[in-house]
Amino acid sequence: MKYTIMIAFFSMLLFADGETIYKNKCALCHAGFIPMGQLKENFIEYNNTKLNLKGPTLNQLSFRLKQKIGDPKGDQEIHEMEVVEFVKEYVYHPDEQKSVCMDEVIEVFETMPSLEGVISEDNLEEVATYIYHFDKVSLEKNSPYYVGFDKALKQAKNENKFIMIKATSEHCHFCKKMDREVFSEKEVLSMLDKNFISVEIDVYKEMLPLGLKSKVTPTYFFIDKHAEIVKTVPGSWDKSDFLEILNEVKNLEKGVLK
Repeated sequence: MKYTIMIAFFSMLLFADGETIYKNKCALCHAGFIPMGQLKENFIEYNNTKLNLKGPTLNQLSFRLKQKIGDPKGDQEIHEMEVVEFVKEYVYHPDEQKSVCMDEVIEVFETMPSLEGVISEDNLEEVATYIYHFDKVSLEKNSPYYVGFDKALKQAKNENKFIMIKATSEHCHFCKKMDREVFSEKEVLSMLDKNFISVEIDVYKEMLPLGLKSKVTPTYFFIDKHAEIVKTVPGSWDKSDFLEILNEVKNLEKGVLK
């Protein structure tokens, strides 16, 4: 137990130091967080002419590194070590053939120059650790504020809002896609904050309230302040479609079943 706590403590220190080094050494070419939906649009539809990025963003790198290097479903400490070692090797010896980025991203950037002699191995290890954890940390910062259902129902009554229950599961691909491409967008976050109380439930770990059942994940249940279901929406959506769904629910007469 003490060993685990010490590992977590030193990881936090490395993360903090890595962020400082990133800002000093890497931020000029690698932007921090941009929602994946915007990034996909920028590279697939606009060939990087919309955002004019100088290099992949940190959340792009963090996500792709963890997907492509080592075993993402294996031991996390071992996986982190594998990713860190890959980053150290790549930064000193860049090779387009070893890039983890998608083809449409690689095509718009030149291969980075070697930073051997520019950044020390110790500093590079700290930056690589920061990159490894960046995806998770940035998503947590750019996601709805979730509360338990009982608290949500009290808030809905006090604030005259709807409740959105997100039925999800740990390994649901489309749930993660929604988190990265929709729930991280400012317009969606603003809409949810102003008009909804958000609840997130892993259906394999917890029962849904009100006797609700989800045949697929994700499924979104919209509940009014009287604990009545006003709308059920299964599946994955893009930002504009999901905003339309939220607007439709927001404008429903409260208490009317749909």
